[in-house]
Amino acid sequence: MLRVGLTGGLGSGKSTVARMFARYGVHILEADQIGRELMHPGQPMYLTILEHFRQYPDAPPLTHADGELDRPALARYVFSTNRLNELSRIVHPPVILEQERRMEAISRGDPKGIVMVESALIFEADRAGTAPGLSHRFDKLILVTAPEELRIARYVSRASGGKTLSTEERMMLEDDAKSRMRLQITDAEKAPLCDFAIENSGPVENIEAQVQHIFKELEKLDKI
Repeated sequence: MLRVGLTGGLGSGKSTVARMFARYGVHILEADQIGRELMHPGQPMYLTILEHFRQYPDAPPLTHADGELDRPALARYVFSTNRLNELSRIVHPPVILEQERRMEAISRGDPKGIVMVESALIFEADRAGTAPGLSHRFDKLILVTAPEELRIARYVSRASGGKTLSTEERMMLEDDAKSRMRLQITDAEKAPLCDFAIENSGPVENIEAQVQHIFKELEKLDKI
């Protein structure tokens, strides 16, 4: 089985690219989705997050009325207080362990298949030490890129949920996007560390052509 990491900064369009690869039969694992599953009430990660951050007097309420973790509130808090690495040290190890478990299960059912982990923070987690050696767990790495202005616009559109925003609300979301992007390693730094790059800003046909080309290259490698 070929293990592939699909990465890219906020708003780069990784999920769109991942869906295109899925149409070719590539097994997709979303790091964010796995993280969300492990943050449900009753999960060890859920309890650890609450225990850790509730020790801070300035922490806001971190759960909804039904007990579910308020992930947006948690994200705002760790970004605004520079405690993102504290959260990452809790989240990354169990998420990666679950990725490995699922990849092994996929390998048993499809030993010559391709499994792709979609994750924004492959290099960041490695560099910060919250998941040492993460980038070396993959046979190949793909970087999804897009111009900064487009990435910010995508983030604002997703965060707004289709709601019409006031100028002030839009500016706040744009500032939030920029602050998150500053914490990520730039595409210029990531590109030399990756085997392939997909420029995700043009017509969908162009993106599909890039995905098709890379899939064919991955397929060759998986047959070696």
